[in-house]
Amino acid sequence: MKIKSIVILSIILCCQTTALFAQVLSPPNQDISVGGWYCYRGSINIDNPDKNSEIRIAADSKYWLWINGELEIFEGGLKRGPNPLDTYVDVIKNSNKWKKGKNSISVLLWYFGKDGFSHRSTHTPGISFQLKMEKQELGEQIKWKVKKHPAYYTPKENGLPNYRLPESNIGFDANKSISFWLPDYDDSTWKEPRKISLKKAGWNKLVERPIPFWRDYGLKSYEKIERKGDTLIAYLPYNAQITPYLKINAQKDIKIDIRTDNYDISSEPNVYAKYITKDGEQEYESLGWMNGHQVRYVIPENVKVIDLKYRETGYDTDFKGSFQCDDLFMNRLWDKAQRTLYITMRDTYMDCPDRERSQWWGDVVNELGEAFYALDKKAHLLTKKGIHELMDWQRPDSTIFSPVPGNWDKELPMQMLASVGYYGFWTYYMGSEDKKTIEYVFPKVKKYIHVWKINDEGLVIPRQGGWLWVDWGENKDAELLFSLWYIIALDGYKEMASLVADEKESLWADSLANQIRSNFHKKYWNGKYYISPSYKGLPDDRAQALAVVSQTLPKEFHPEIRTFFNEHFQASPYMEKYVLQALCQMGYYQDAMDRMKKRFKNMVESNYSTLWEGWGIGPEGYGGGSYNHAWSGGPLTIMSQYIAGIETVEPGFSTFSVNPHLGNLNFIKAVVPLSEKREIRLEVYKHSRDMILELEVPEKTNAILHLPKGYQQYLLNEKIVNKKDNILNLTSGKWVLQCE
Repeated sequence: MKIKSIVILSIILCCQTTALFAQVLSPPNQDISVGGWYCYRGSINIDNPDKNSEIRIAADSKYWLWINGELEIFEGGLKRGPNPLDTYVDVIKNSNKWKKGKNSISVLLWYFGKDGFSHRSTHTPGISFQLKMEKQELGEQIKWKVKKHPAYYTPKENGLPNYRLPESNIGFDANKSISFWLPDYDDSTWKEPRKISLKKAGWNKLVERPIPFWRDYGLKSYEKIERKGDTLIAYLPYNAQITPYLKINAQKDIKIDIRTDNYDISSEPNVYAKYITKDGEQEYESLGWMNGHQVRYVIPENVKVIDLKYRETGYDTDFKGSFQCDDLFMNRLWDKAQRTLYITMRDTYMDCPDRERSQWWGDVVNELGEAFYALDKKAHLLTKKGIHELMDWQRPDSTIFSPVPGNWDKELPMQMLASVGYYGFWTYYMGSEDKKTIEYVFPKVKKYIHVWKINDEGLVIPRQGGWLWVDWGENKDAELLFSLWYIIALDGYKEMASLVADEKESLWADSLANQIRSNFHKKYWNGKYYISPSYKGLPDDRAQALAVVSQTLPKEFHPEIRTFFNEHFQASPYMEKYVLQALCQMGYYQDAMDRMKKRFKNMVESNYSTLWEGWGIGPEGYGGGSYNHAWSGGPLTIMSQYIAGIETVEPGFSTFSVNPHLGNLNFIKAVVPLSEKREIRLEVYKHSRDMILELEVPEKTNAILHLPKGYQQYLLNEKIVNKKDNILNLTSGKWVLQCE
């Protein structure tokens, strides 16, 4: 009993110790400003540097960390917050930069100071810094000094970024620059920071960063640079998240403007940088990331430009998946979708990396599905983070809304149904096998599912929410879409309930979904397509697509809808994914490829490396007209999942099906990454009279191979297969199927 009491007391003391040192170090009140930059210097004597050291550092809003003059972290911190109250904290383990004796710690802090669609600001700029070494808390021993950085300012000549962005433009006056990160820098005149409790600061609990630190690709040379008047146009190899760099020789007080080609392409100003020169040779890197295909430096001709470079940073994941075929259009579309997916990943999934940088969940549903085919498994941590955030921001009335984190507060009901539904949370589970996340969010999903009510006709009662947004474009039959999205949400909920052993809810969801399907078809089917009685526009292809993918439309009517999809083109690139999916699920694979070519023609043929928000750019688009938008990447999933035919059957692709449909294609090569050393690899070659299929089934997985139709004889690894068998169950290894 005494031992048990000692253990409990030790745990309490440990928690109290952690709470004691987890405090905010904030600049003096008079130095606080929106978009302000602050320098911190700390010193500590360490007798025996420990290889198992641990730093826990949180910030509002971003930080750069040096230890003994060496850069440890380039842009740390995550936009707030994991929920409406708390703050993320980074954990840095096993730094090799500590030394015996005196150690210097330097931090550059960027305080956004305002909310945005991806960040909720506190009233307290600062850092929280804890250091553990030799299993001892050393944070309290660090002596800190702080100073507002004299060189940084917020330029406003061309206006501030649009209200969705918490970031400000960045100005830097090189005449006031200080090298504060150097160990021997004199900080004797600096002030001590204010020490504020986490609660009083508005930071509250510190939640560990759930995603990797950014990948830093280092400074790179541009593809080419050309001058037009006073502007140097530097070309990037593709749309990337970059910080621009320059090295010049100039006289003092010359203003240099730096921005990308998409600064105002969507009619909303994004971010730019200003640099004021000092005398002589100098170099500068603007630390706030921007993106585009070109970086435009406005530099007068009397300034000698020695070098221009850029640093690409981004989410730490590899392009492990691939798709190739003998149709260059489809190859280019798949590759552009992969690039679009990557550039819309950072603190959260984003709709676009310029105008908003916001986690709209209609976009996320498309993104998370693509990630399983395009990127390595680290990408799925961003999905997990987004799922937790969406449900941890749930309101007391059980409704959910996005984008979160941030200052947005309006529910888009159809996007929310998509998020918790079969193609949202359940698709994440089927690809990742992350049962813990489903168990965590299930009670919250249950609350939201039951927010929705059914009318006397057995159909969904529409909910206005905060913004009744259906899709961009015209001819949206919202009455149909409410019931269809709810069916899809119930399908996902049914599976989640079964997974967490809530069979009562699972049976309820299955029964209700089937009732709505039956009632929906009876009321809205006119013999050719679905349409609601009060709707006056052209029939909605979005609704017909969801009717198919939700299994509401009976199979005998598939030929009618096939004709419909050849004549109606209402959906935005966001909803077009479901139209293509519907065609594939009905077996009309070539129709899907033909429609894909028609719809995405302008995007694929453009010089941009990413896909657009609308079917046009800028004024020719809608919703802002950005040329890089996450939701447009749906064709990537269609090509990998339905054309190559690789689809998970059991969670985590432990069992997967292979059922390629080449249509007019002659070959397909596809790779689906499962882990660092495990990949599904498929190659299919079709000739006039035969087909060869080569499949690599990774270890610890099984494949269900569907025999292609229309051949007289099948050989599997040179052994005859009974052609009456529709499928072959394959274990790990290499398999060659010859169809003759």
